[in-house]
Amino acid sequence: MEKSALQKARAAYQPKLPLGLQGAVKVQEGEPTQSVDNQDEIKALFPNTYGMPLVEFVPGQAQKHEPMNVGVILSGGQAPGGHNVITGLFDTVKKLNPENRLYGFILGPGGLVDHNYMELTKEIVDEYRNTGGFDMIGSGRTKLEKVEQFEKGLEIIRELNIKAIVIIGGDDSNTNACVLAEYYAAKNYGVQVIGCPKTIDGDLKNSQIETSFGFDTACKTYSELIGNIERDCNSARKYWHFIKVMGRSASHIALECALQTQPNICLISEEVEKNELTLDDVVTYIANVVARRAEEGCNFGTVIIPEGLIEFIPAIKKLIAELNDVLASPDAKNLSRNEQIDFVKQQISDENLAVFNSLPTSVAHQLALDRDPHGNVQVSMIETEKLLSSMVATKLERWRKTGMFKGKFATQHHFFGYEGRCAAPSNFDADYCYALGASAAQLIAAGKTGYMAIVKNTTAPAAEWKAGGVPITMMMNMERRNGEMKPVIRKALVELDGAPFKEFEKNRERWARETAYVYPGPIQYWGPTEVCDQPTKTLALEQA
Repeated sequence: MEKSALQKARAAYQPKLPLGLQGAVKVQEGEPTQSVDNQDEIKALFPNTYGMPLVEFVPGQAQKHEPMNVGVILSGGQAPGGHNVITGLFDTVKKLNPENRLYGFILGPGGLVDHNYMELTKEIVDEYRNTGGFDMIGSGRTKLEKVEQFEKGLEIIRELNIKAIVIIGGDDSNTNACVLAEYYAAKNYGVQVIGCPKTIDGDLKNSQIETSFGFDTACKTYSELIGNIERDCNSARKYWHFIKVMGRSASHIALECALQTQPNICLISEEVEKNELTLDDVVTYIANVVARRAEEGCNFGTVIIPEGLIEFIPAIKKLIAELNDVLASPDAKNLSRNEQIDFVKQQISDENLAVFNSLPTSVAHQLALDRDPHGNVQVSMIETEKLLSSMVATKLERWRKTGMFKGKFATQHHFFGYEGRCAAPSNFDADYCYALGASAAQLIAAGKTGYMAIVKNTTAPAAEWKAGGVPITMMMNMERRNGEMKPVIRKALVELDGAPFKEFEKNRERWARETAYVYPGPIQYWGPTEVCDQPTKTLALEQA
């Protein structure tokens, strides 16, 4: 594989480890745990993996470890640092016993089911140290949820004499890891399953998981791009830039990028939902800021929009919920696209039908027809940035006729998605992911299953981080998915009474009025700690 000069230099970077993982490890167990909600239902569904204690790794005495083989899977969308989870896992597995072997399943969970794998040797692993992407073994979105998948996976697990599987993924993938751990435990198969928290969206976090890996790097990457656009915007002074960023189920990325770059407008989906704003309310808010800046002679600005915004507008959210149920019914299957639209219109309530008919046809059709493999609306396909800018333009033209708007309104559109998912990890993500991989290996050595590797105290220097594990059942509750109640890891939304949002709220009026742009520049890998090793502003504010 050809390497750039940066990659060559970066390969030599040795990630920093928490003190508890640097030498021999002792397992310190905490109190028993319970799920965040629906305790009786979750306990009934996971009797073998429920109520287990929290685990922390502290320095201990050296001990002999019997040889073991481990399998690793990358699941779902890419996030910077995935390779470092694998390198941390590999190095620790080999440190425990040089005879240990690590197998990577190719292209995600499907690789386990289809017996598609490769042994990860030092030569292979060394090629990918501190690099972005998931291309070492690839990723996939196969959902592990059926008994025949578990049993098919077991065949290759037995053939390779694998003791444990590590699943690196987001909330859905770790929910599947929990189900797999429970199944293997119930059958006494002696196969452990460990999860690692990955998602750039930042919505896999709670009292035990301070941040999901990749969030730091992705936000810094997007913020560099947004800063570049702001500088262009402030140079040409003739465009309003509507910038959509990733974050379907929560607005953590939009909020972090706003804190880093200070745009004129940033919409927070959770606030839109709480205040029960309509689409027109959102458009009016933007139009008012545009008009106010025009009065000051500033016919330019930047707007950050989370990709999932449309799902958080209460009227549209209610419509989507009913659409999900209607389209999950057997009668909706095998219909042509036009037949499905007619079917939907006949089945939904009058209130939701009115909302459906009020939307631009293209948006209405995307809500009704386009679904991802999990049955969710593919909101990233909806060009929310263009929808909002065109509706703002229409409103401003109406205001112009009444003398309420006398400025100019020209727009540019951007969607920052894939640009951030495979960036070379920041020092924070390189260290954090390496420690997660090392924690996963130690959880396996300690005989744990149904746990997620965690690293806490992450605003301190890396040596002071605390590594360990949390039972995945602790993070679960029951939610409606595809028309039925299922156990899932609860998503973490932006907390409107949390320090990051409060900091944004305190400043946004000034940012709207003034041109207060900040240009963060590219991620720095070498140099002063305050430049290279800082966590996100979200994490710093939450832990302050």
